[in-house]
Amino acid sequence: MHHYIAYFEANTLTIITPLIVFLSIVIAGYIVRKVIFSRLLAWSKTTKTNIDDIIIEATKGPFIIWCLMLGMFFALKSSQLSPEMVRVSGKILMVLGISSVTLVLAQISTSAIRIYASRFSTTLGTTTLPQNIARVVIILLGILVILNSLGISIAPILATLGVGGLAVALALQDTLANAFAGLHIIVTRQIKVGDYVKLDSGQEGYVMDIGWRTTQIRMNPNNVVIVPNVKVTQSVIINYHLPTKDVIFDVALTVHGNSDLNKVEQVCLDVARQVLKTISGGMPGFEPIVRFDAFADSGITLKVILRASEFGSIGLLKHEFIRLIHSRFVQEKIIIPYPVIAINYDQEKVKQGGAL
Repeated sequence: MHHYIAYFEANTLTIITPLIVFLSIVIAGYIVRKVIFSRLLAWSKTTKTNIDDIIIEATKGPFIIWCLMLGMFFALKSSQLSPEMVRVSGKILMVLGISSVTLVLAQISTSAIRIYASRFSTTLGTTTLPQNIARVVIILLGILVILNSLGISIAPILATLGVGGLAVALALQDTLANAFAGLHIIVTRQIKVGDYVKLDSGQEGYVMDIGWRTTQIRMNPNNVVIVPNVKVTQSVIINYHLPTKDVIFDVALTVHGNSDLNKVEQVCLDVARQVLKTISGGMPGFEPIVRFDAFADSGITLKVILRASEFGSIGLLKHEFIRLIHSRFVQEKIIIPYPVIAINYDQEKVKQGGAL
């Protein structure tokens, strides 16, 4: 009987001790996380830089996971398991720890690129290509560190990658070409995220993203055109946001030949100023221009020149201008002529017994 009691006490001790060690480290880590991160968050609000906010946000979640892994490691050390099992378990925990740190560093780097690059270049800050490159590089470095920590020599792996680099480059020729084309687009800044562009194939819309393989363009019907980066660099593209976003456009009109052109000009200018000041997308500081074009068959043609804050606002401004100018022309008794076709029935009539 005493033998069983002693055996039970010994087994209980071997289980309770690691459990106490594990819970102690986890609880201590939770308390430290609660205290330190609350103070760090308060401190980060007083700083001008955003790097501290990025680091705190990226490490706040994984910190408790690191405490769990640390507790498991010391619990294994204090257990009665065989040294081989402890060593293997320690290797697994180390791999998991390095993996989690690698992911945190990747998140910090991508967030830093997105925030800081946007201060100097709207393209680098909003496209996913630089962020994806940084993420891939950090993950590859993390894999190399894991292999090295497991005792696997990375020198032969690097040599193999160097020898096989040519074969990989040939196999991924299109992918690499698109990746370098994407970098070229970003560096030259000829096209940026948010620009309104028109392809030589006819599609037009806002650039949503410049990725490592494709450029995404959102068209006005709210569908997306996905264009390989190589095609973008090889195409003739109109960028309506270069050199500036604001764009000049005109509205063509025709008035009766007997109209008072001075009055027509003044009415058009009044309506154009009203549209530019009251309608979203107009440029209130721009002075509209009226230019008479020619004596047409149906009357005198003219163009009213206005300015929009961006290409996408032209449609609404044209709509409002045409609606208001029609109302004013009716009020001012300015006639908008329409083409008239007169048919001479006597001339075209087939005479009795005559030929067609």
